[in-house]
Amino acid sequence: MAKAAKREYVWLQCKECNDLNYRTTVNVMGGTPKIELKKYCKRERKRTPHKIKRK
Repeated sequence: MAKAAKREYVWLQCKECNDLNYRTTVNVMGGTPKIELKKYCKRERKRTPHKIKRK
């Protein structure tokens, strides 16, 4: 039987307006990754960089 993956829920926060727009899972084996993605922000109405925010 396979082991359960060590994943954790994190929020993606817009760097311009600081809204928490997306919730996703990341693999935390070996530390939390530093991810920065360009995602769509509803408030700004454009694609902006989003970074990981842990709750």
